[in-house]
Amino acid sequence: MANGALPVNAMLWKSAAMKRGHRTGKPKGGYPHLYGRHAVTAALANPDRVIRKIWGTREVISALELPPNLPIIYSDVADMARYVPHDAPHQGIVAEVEPLEDIWLGDMLEGGVRDEAAQRPILVLDQVTDPHNVGAILRSAAAFDALGIVTQDRHAPPESGVIARAAAGALEIVPWVRVVNLARALDEIAEAGYWRIALDGEADVTLATALEGANRVALVLGAEGEGLRLNSINHSDMVAKLPMSPRMESLNVSNAAAIALYACMTR
Repeated sequence: MANGALPVNAMLWKSAAMKRGHRTGKPKGGYPHLYGRHAVTAALANPDRVIRKIWGTREVISALELPPNLPIIYSDVADMARYVPHDAPHQGIVAEVEPLEDIWLGDMLEGGVRDEAAQRPILVLDQVTDPHNVGAILRSAAAFDALGIVTQDRHAPPESGVIARAAAGALEIVPWVRVVNLARALDEIAEAGYWRIALDGEADVTLATALEGANRVALVLGAEGEGLRLNSINHSDMVAKLPMSPRMESLNVSNAAAIALYACMTR
């Protein structure tokens, strides 16, 4: 493995069958830096994550179980600030990592077929670009046992410390499928037996009504501000809304995702 970096052998959820294979070459913009104890600890526990090196204070490093051949650079808090966004709370630890391997949509859908009794929903994000929102959605997806999330490759943020921090470890345990064409992906999701529900505040029916009689569900959520594109709505089976007070026009997309996932779990 390149540059002495090693995956940490502690099993969570992923199987080799779900992978396209390792990306090759250095990612555009450099390798991601994960920071904060939740994010780094989850990365260390993920057997599919390649950790290239770790910066940390002696106090934090001494509390972790690390492979003996993992490059470790002891640093003070001020030094580590160079590797994270301005004023980011790195909590005394930063890890340089390789991006996770890509996952095929078909492989994720096959996992849903094998686990059909669980009725685990899929989240489809239509050009949600804020990394804080994507991270928060990953966290909710883990909390409510979603099958995974689907985003466009070009209109979604790359893996980053911001996402990992907001996800509180969920980046390592929730499958994230990136696709070139979201409409085509929605068609593939429908062919796999999923009822596609687009969330829009102007819909006539509530999500609870849309979920009646549905087995496997894909929730389609739009971007911050602009909402869902018409093409995504046209490739959904139903448009539904969350019941809200007229005093508030809309919810942040990550909050809407959490409420919709809860509705799926409790139906």
